[in-house]
This record gives sequence, structure tokens and C-alpha cells, in this order.
Amino acid sequence: MATAAPLFVCDRGELARDVVLLAGAESRHAVSARRITQGERVDLTDGAGLVAECIVTGARPGQLELAVLRRRTEAAPAPRLIVVQAILKGDATALAVDLMTQVGVDAIVPWAAERSVPRWQSDRQGAAVGRLRSTAIQAAKQSRRAHFPEVGELARTDGAVAVAAGAATALLLDPAAPAALAAAELPAAGDIVLVVGPEGGVSPAEAEAFTTVGAVGVRLGPTVLRGSSAGAVASSLILARSGRWA
Repeated sequence: MATAAPLFVCDRGELARDVVLLAGAESRHAVSARRITQGERVDLTDGAGLVAECIVTGARPGQLELAVLRRRTEAAPAPRLIVVQAILKGDATALAVDLMTQVGVDAIVPWAAERSVPRWQSDRQGAAVGRLRSTAIQAAKQSRRAHFPEVGELARTDGAVAVAAGAATALLLDPAAPAALAAAELPAAGDIVLVVGPEGGVSPAEAEAFTTVGAVGVRLGPTVLRGSSAGAVASSLILARSGRWA
């Protein structure tokens, strides 16, 4: 069985050319790590829906030359799924972003919840968010996504609640909720916002703030998942039920 062509990121302006010169980190990865050689098929994307199907016409250290065979534009998927993800200790937040990107989440909002163990200092927030964005890009490339997920700036609870307030449907993961996520009503259009709490759970004050703006508490199942995997599992269920995976 033929394998899918590897996917690399390229500026949208470059994708308009008939011959694309891929340089920098993407080229180094293609030539040195992936061992891409002349004659191979490669796809390029800008991460915003445009994909160029190419064939390699030249490969050397630091540069890949590709002839564009055809282009296509993939429509943004709908309904859009946004996950408000509480920041977690260690590398768990990055793992959550990686898994949710692979699944197909459209936007991720890192959230400094009351019970989040890590406290991102203001002078380090930019670097922390940058690492999450890099994680999302790498996972999107591996998953062959034409639309890369947005990773927002760190949100406090009022900002996270505002994201939920603007949704067509907002769902708050709660293992004690009487309603099951599998039975939740999902919109055909608009944003679905999923709120995933930290290891210690969402505080009563936070839960009240989310429910006040219309968020519905839902449970996944009989077991409690880790904060790093709960978002991906719940998102999978939402995407399957919304028709995105049809």
C-alpha cells in the first residue's frame, strides 16, 4: 500500500510559485531527518487550508527544490471545536496539545485554573505558549492537517469564561455530572467549546462561572482520565458525533 506524501510548512506566497525552494528548518528536516530525495512526492501547506502537491526536483543540504503538480484549498471544518485546557504540571500540557491536534481540535486556549499546579510567570508566558504552538505545528504536520490549530495566549478564568460565553455550545468536563457527553446536543454550525480542568479539578467558583454563561457539565464515562488525555478523548467523541469524522 502506498504511503501518504510527507507534509511540510511553507509560506503562502511561496506556494503560488510553480517551483518552490524550501529552505530553513523545514528543508533541513526534510533532507537530513526524512532523507527526502529527488523524484519523491511531497506536500506543502500554509496551515490555513492551502495544499500544494509537489515532486522533488532537487535536494541538497539546506534546500529542497519542488515542482508544484497541483494545488487545492481545503475548507475550514465545521462546527469548530475549541478546547479551553487548564495548564498542567511537567510536560503534560504539551502532551495534551499534541494529542488534541492529532485528533482535530481547531483552537486551544491554555487556561490558568485555580487548581493548576504550574504558575507561568509573566516573563515566561511567551516562551511557554511558543512551545505549545511549536508542538501543535509538529503534530499537525504528522497528522497531515491542512488547517493548523490556533494556540491562544494564556487565559485567566474570566478570559476562559468569555470564550465559553461566545460558543454555540459550551461543555464542561465533570466526572460527577449527571449528563453524559455522549448524549449532549451538538450544533451543526458555530463554535463548540470544551472546558478541561486541571489534575485537581475545576473549583466550585469556576464551575459556577462557566455554568452562568450557559456551559453544561458533562461526564465522559465511569473512569476519570488524566488532564493530558481527557481533552483528546472528549474531542474525539465530539468530532465523531458532530459529523466531522463522517
